[in-house]
Amino acid sequence: MSDCCDTHTSLRSAAGVDLSIKDANLKRLRRIEGQIRGIQKMVEEDRYCPDIMVQISAAQEALRTVGRGLMRNHLKHCTTQAITQGSPQEVEAVYDELLELIFKHSR
Repeated sequence: MSDCCDTHTSLRSAAGVDLSIKDANLKRLRRIEGQIRGIQKMVEEDRYCPDIMVQISAAQEALRTVGRGLMRNHLKHCTTQAITQGSPQEVEAVYDELLELIFKHSR
């Protein structure tokens, strides 16, 4: 089974990464970083609370978008590899991992 699903490794790697998706995610994350700095500045300047909250919502949605892309990559590469090539115990571990990811990501 690939490193991405090895629960005994503290630093794991993806089984496969689509480079165009990786680049898009990095661009989004840099944009989000700028959004966060903008929110910090708004707070420092005592801007109107609802305006700040709108920006926070936009940043949260941008993060959710990155998360969905990462989840798709994980399903397409790591999970598929683990399910098709893993032992029954590894497959069960992947199912548990997926349930936990879906639960945490859906909040």
